[in-house]
This record gives sequence, structure tokens and C-alpha cells, in this order.
Amino acid sequence: MAAQGAVLGLESSCDETAAAVLAGDGTVLAEAVLSQEQEHARFGGVVPELAARAHLRHLPRLARAVMDRAGLAPGDLAAVAATSGPGLIGGLIVGASFGKGIAIARGVPFVAVNHLEAHALTVRLPGLIEGGAPEFPYLLLLVSGGHCQCVAVEEVGRYRRLGTTLDDAVGEAFDKVAKLLGLPWPGGPHLERLAARGDPARFALPRPLLGRPGCDFSFSGLKTAVAQLVARGAAADARGKADLAASFQAAVAEVLADRAAHALAMLPEARALVVAGGVAANAAVRAALAAQAEAAHGGRKVRLVAPPLRLCTDNAVMVAWAGIERLRLGLADPLDHAPRPRWPLDEMRGRGGAEAGRDAARPPGLRRR
Repeated sequence: MAAQGAVLGLESSCDETAAAVLAGDGTVLAEAVLSQEQEHARFGGVVPELAARAHLRHLPRLARAVMDRAGLAPGDLAAVAATSGPGLIGGLIVGASFGKGIAIARGVPFVAVNHLEAHALTVRLPGLIEGGAPEFPYLLLLVSGGHCQCVAVEEVGRYRRLGTTLDDAVGEAFDKVAKLLGLPWPGGPHLERLAARGDPARFALPRPLLGRPGCDFSFSGLKTAVAQLVARGAAADARGKADLAASFQAAVAEVLADRAAHALAMLPEARALVVAGGVAANAAVRAALAAQAEAAHGGRKVRLVAPPLRLCTDNAVMVAWAGIERLRLGLADPLDHAPRPRWPLDEMRGRGGAEAGRDAARPPGLRRR
């Protein structure tokens, strides 16, 4: 029997090709992610044209695979959701166009999903978080790819940016420092493994903006400090590399925790600190944020909420779920919606958008509760 209100999610914003099918209540019926890491590793980073071609080659197969695994036929779909920004424009065009084609063929709604909103809403997936999903509003520390922001998540479609990076994003800093240490791309996971063998107190690295008002970030100076130490031979042997990796990771974790504390002070109604994005998978970062969340914040209790590791990096489960969240508010998108390489969260449409309130047009299982 087909799952009521099944939604197909498609992700192709960078170098992961992904598809997933969720039931209308958020139950994950099937998911698949294909990493393009090997195709880009020899270039030391993502090559947009190669990424787009890989999405074009693999996305239809992955979509068929998750539909088969879920026991669904194309006619069982209630909607299609595809990442439509921000990201590499070639990949976005591939995923959005493929999703629109399915929506046209089946006569179902199409949802153009903001990749950052998908990260922001992942923790609301039913049954995912012990203790239940956080209530609005909550503070989001978004550490995904080239993004590093503190965001007030007020409701679906309503976001207020409190602070952002002034230069490098934290994920970029991890990759650049990993390259300085001679580690393979992508650098973040390799640096974390190396840091586990090092002494985080050996090198006194700067903590940019630590204790400063507001919750903006800066990582360029920290990266430069590591580069200077490498130039002076600090990473000439295995011990030096491990200690420098650990010292860098400790500095990043302390800065992120400090900035999150300032952001919590700016959002006194928040009872949860949500961390999302690829860097959220880093254990040292999670530990520092957990300690910060446990500290007193104006007499209120704040808990750290993070998705499971598989949903920190790019995936289609979060895309399908964001689609479901928006469809419940009547926020489907026209088929001429153009993918956007830049799409700030504070430009999203919420329940007051032009398409809100059309309950009669919603597929079964996706009507407002």
C-alpha cells in the first residue's frame, strides 16, 4: 500500500547526489546518497562542471532506487521537493529540472527547497531527536559548506540572521588548514582524525572575536596563524602535524561556543541551540557546544540539539522533510521557479506568502494539522 502523502526529495547542490522518499508524517521510507568525493579529490576541491555531469548521470537512478526500496510507484507520489539553492548552479539546475519533470508528469506540487532551510528544519523530523523536536523559536548555528551563521528560527519560512562570518566559513577553514597539513580533500574529517592523536594545548593559536559583542565569526586570521607555524616547520613531523591539528580544532570549537553564547543572549526566548551542517559532525565542536548549552543563560535551560551524523552532511531526507513542512503551509512553488546560487534564509517565504492557506490544493496527508 502506498504511503499517504509520500514526497520525493532530491539533493544536488554540491558534490553529493541524493534522493529520499518520506511519508507525509515524516517517516523515512528510503534514502540514498552518492558521494562524488573520488571524482573531485585529485583536483583538491569540487569542480562545478564535473559535479553537474555526475548529478545528471546518477540522480535518475538514485530516484528510481529509493522509490523501489520504498515499494512505491511514480503514481503514489503526492509531491516532489528539490534543492533549488544556494549551491553550484549547474547541479541545482539538474536537480530542480528533474524534480519539475516528475511533478509535471504526475500532476503533483513541486517545492523549491532552500538548502539552508532544509538544514535548519532537519531536527524537527518526527522521532529523530531524543526528548522531542525543539519548539520555535530556536537558535540555529549553521555550519554548512561556505556558510557560518547564527540564525533565529522563528517558524517555517521565517528566519532572522543574528551573525555571520566576516571572511572564511568554518568548513572552509577546516579544508584550508587540512591542505596546509598535507591532508587529503575533503579536509575536515581527515583533520578531525589527526587531531584525535594530538595535544590541543601545544600551540597557542588565536581565538578571533572571542568575547566580542555580537555573534559574527572570523577564521581567516586563525588560518593564517596555522600557515605561519607550518612555514616555520611546526608540522615537519607526525607529532607536530597532530598537535597543530588538535590546537586548530580546539580554537575553532572555543570560538563557535563563544559566538553561540552571545547569540543565545540575543535570543532570550530560545530554549534550544541547534547545530546543523557538515561541521556539526565534528565531535570536538559538539562537545564544546554541549558544554555551552549546559551553562546558565539568564537563568533559563538551553539544550543542544543536533541531527544524527548521517543527516549533518548533504542528504535528501532533509530536502523531502523541508518540502513536507512547506506543503503543510500551502507553500508549493510554480514550475518556473529559477534555481538560485545565492539564497539567503531571510529571503524565504513563510505562512504569509502568496500561496499560503490553500488547504484544498494540498495532497492527502499534507494538510495543515
